[in-house]
Amino acid sequence: MAVNLFSPAADDLKPVSGVRLGVAKANIRKPDRKDLLIIAFGHDATVSGVFTKNRFCAAPVQICREHLEQTRKDNLPVRALLVNTGNANAGTGERGYEDAMSTCMMLAALLSCKAEQVMPFSTGVILEPLPVDRIIAGMPFAMDDLDENNWLNAAEAIMTTDTLPKAASRTVQIDGKTITITGMSKGAGMIKPNMATMLGFMATDAKVPQDLLDVMLKKAADASFNCITVDGDTSTNDSFVLIASGAVDVGIKNAQSSALAVLQDAITSLAQELAQKIVRDGEGATKFMTITVDGGASVEDCRTIAYSVAHSPLVKTAFYASDPNLGRILAAIGYADIEDLDVSQLNLYLDDVWVAKDGGRNPDYREEDGQRVMQQSEITIRISLAHGDATATVWTCDFSHDYVSINADYRS
Repeated sequence: MAVNLFSPAADDLKPVSGVRLGVAKANIRKPDRKDLLIIAFGHDATVSGVFTKNRFCAAPVQICREHLEQTRKDNLPVRALLVNTGNANAGTGERGYEDAMSTCMMLAALLSCKAEQVMPFSTGVILEPLPVDRIIAGMPFAMDDLDENNWLNAAEAIMTTDTLPKAASRTVQIDGKTITITGMSKGAGMIKPNMATMLGFMATDAKVPQDLLDVMLKKAADASFNCITVDGDTSTNDSFVLIASGAVDVGIKNAQSSALAVLQDAITSLAQELAQKIVRDGEGATKFMTITVDGGASVEDCRTIAYSVAHSPLVKTAFYASDPNLGRILAAIGYADIEDLDVSQLNLYLDDVWVAKDGGRNPDYREEDGQRVMQQSEITIRISLAHGDATATVWTCDFSHDYVSINADYRS
């Protein structure tokens, strides 16, 4: 029931020089489905990652953080990402940690590198032991499948309750050279990023120093995956990784490099597309909603209000029903805990319809106009605070009966 979301064509996903992807059917949870992915790259690549802020983070998240720190300390390149679906390896204690480490050691042996040069990722059911034997048995098949032109299969291999694979590409010209960026994401439920069960992997063939790549990833995440929500649940496994293979040198040496800004814009744009695909595929979603708050005293205030509206079950169910019970939006704004909010200056719009004026119902507002907008599959809610110059945008979806059904039946 995805909202204006379509499966990408394999030919539209451009290979990134120096980055190979291999997929296998390891029967991790369900038979005969792609559920194991290896992403491998060379010694010249730089890798950056941001992860969930959930304190109950999964074992692979803990190990990814440790391996990133250790490889930088030892001046070693990260060589591969190992991703499984069907099992989150979260809430599994010491055994879960040891299981994830054993998969890293096995892949490291196949790649002739150290275990800390492998970053593991898992997504799926929480509180169940990782089927290590199946993952290890599937690795040689994924290794044999390694290919630069394998992004669509890879996007399919990381799906859980997703209805469609999510992937896209960008190319930009920098100093006469073509730079390619390709990425994929997965997620449909348990999405409220604090960094959103969500995984995102992007790669570019540009050569980018490690410190600049870290900044680039953080900026892209803050403008994309950290601006979406489906249900307000922050997953134990959220991860977003950016790989720069180093195959194309366009002279990015420092933060003042003109090429850096061009590449940043392209990476952020792609990250936003991948993040929005997650919302469009939200579990049971029928509406894609953009919530923009402007005129705020700070971006933080604007984002707090936007999330308050986006998380409200009453707002989300009203939009599912196309019921212009728009007082629910005002209530969500009011409990967003913005101390100096002056509601007497607040204005609310649904697309082109002016609903609330100066804190009360717009005298010219007609309910049939609100209902007309709410029947659309894509809707913009704009909240104007008249309190400053800051603005923020959050993307979300509605709640339907199917959201309950999908999550009630998830483990069956």
